[in-house]
Amino acid sequence: MQGIVGVLAADHVAAALVVENRVSGLIRLYPEPGAEGEAMASLHAEDIIDLIAREVAQLTKGQPVDTIGVGFPGIIRDGVVEESPNLQQTKGCRLQERLAAALNARVLVLNDADATAAGIAATQDRLETLVRVWTLGVGIGYGRYPRSQGVWEGGHMVVSLDPKERYCGCGGIGHLEGVMGQAAMRRRFLDLEPDEVFTAAQAGDPRCAAFVKLWHRSLAAATANSIHLDGPGKFFISGLSARFVDVPLLSQYLQEMVKMSSLQGSLFEVITTSDETAIVGAAINAGRARTAA
Repeated sequence: MQGIVGVLAADHVAAALVVENRVSGLIRLYPEPGAEGEAMASLHAEDIIDLIAREVAQLTKGQPVDTIGVGFPGIIRDGVVEESPNLQQTKGCRLQERLAAALNARVLVLNDADATAAGIAATQDRLETLVRVWTLGVGIGYGRYPRSQGVWEGGHMVVSLDPKERYCGCGGIGHLEGVMGQAAMRRRFLDLEPDEVFTAAQAGDPRCAAFVKLWHRSLAAATANSIHLDGPGKFFISGLSARFVDVPLLSQYLQEMVKMSSLQGSLFEVITTSDETAIVGAAINAGRARTAA
């Protein structure tokens, strides 16, 4: 089968064939639209491996495929899931090795936010430039293209020294995800949903208005950290909570934090991404890994 199979496996599984940096044919989903299926978080690690392998096999209909890229949440190094806060049962799983054996193909497993960054690079015609993306949802992801050695758990950057900032699901103090993640917002505001927090802030509620400023300042601080380590550039913002972003306010806070002239000039763009974005990005990274091998 010509092309590379790209897979996103996070709270659901989406897989498709990618040809010339575009999805070719239909995207296969688990669970299927309108159908019930077990939540990924409730499955054993072995069941998750079997599920991904089964979806890929059904996509390819038994035809041999040479290369597969899989975007997966957590710290992924050398194909091993070192940590995955949202799928904790997979910690220590040699996911890449197991899938390669099950599918008889070359497999690259990478962080799902890195897959999204590569997919954005493809759709934005930026495959030859540095692309960084913040994915704002239940947790906070930080994706980078091209991939580089390292952990890159940007959602756990420390953005506050306040010892009361204990809302991150990993248990760490002062983390970006502990401020911006939807799960963390629910822990902070036990009486309000994230949407209600931002609506109340617009209506003048002082507690919510103060939090919205902290929310934006935290993202600016994490971005400033990235700039001071990796240089200036364009930062994309996607995900469920991207609709809350006030780009002018975020840019103002960033300018207050980055003052060296050679590091100025970064921009933000809120962008809509989808399963297809991560599928394409996973395939692109797998293809590059195959070429480099």
